[in-house]
Amino acid sequence: MKLAVFTTLLVGASAFTAPSKPAFATRLAMSEAVEEAPVEVAVEEPAAPSYTCISKEAILASPNTIEFGQMWDPLGLADIGSDETLAWYRHSEVKHGRVAMAAFVGWWAVGSGLRFPGELAHGLDFASIPSKGLEAWDATPGWGKAQMLLFAGLIEFHDELFHARRGEGGHYLRGGIPGKNMVPGLFDPAGFSKSRSAEAKAKGRDSEIKNGRLAMIGLAGLYCAATIEGSVPLQPPC
Repeated sequence: MKLAVFTTLLVGASAFTAPSKPAFATRLAMSEAVEEAPVEVAVEEPAAPSYTCISKEAILASPNTIEFGQMWDPLGLADIGSDETLAWYRHSEVKHGRVAMAAFVGWWAVGSGLRFPGELAHGLDFASIPSKGLEAWDATPGWGKAQMLLFAGLIEFHDELFHARRGEGGHYLRGGIPGKNMVPGLFDPAGFSKSRSAEAKAKGRDSEIKNGRLAMIGLAGLYCAATIEGSVPLQPPC
């Protein structure tokens, strides 16, 4: 009897004791107690290009500028950009010079009265084309102008394509020669330059650049004379 009463009192007393907290609730996790050390991420430097573009010095060394005594660059364009930028400048200069030479010859031929036989378009004979350059261009039908622009675009596209695939040393921005024509049969279809030495070819490229520069100035003069009366002294109507 005494044992039963003692047991009852013990159980009742335990109901009034505060429950103990679990051990894990009073401890901090290792991830909270210890701050994580910063992780250093290695940054890989970009690899050097596998190609070598022609240098600015090599481009500016040709052609010579003996006419001015020094390189004529009043705007300092040669100092802008990288070697690839100047190679693109030279390639563009050569192409613009070629177009200007062809345009100057065409303007002169029309003004001199030279005409192809036959018709330029249906109902339009070459003989009926005006003798002044801009008037002759205005007389050309729209589809004829579109064909010229399309032909020029195809030349430009294939020139870039063949420069990348067949150019000696690669594309002219990747070590190739800026200004070199790569369209088969467009320039020197008879192959006269194949037997020329490297020195003769370099001299020919220099002459082409100088003639192209002169043609660009000449074509600009013809255009000004045709659009602004009296802008070019001693220039007859053209």
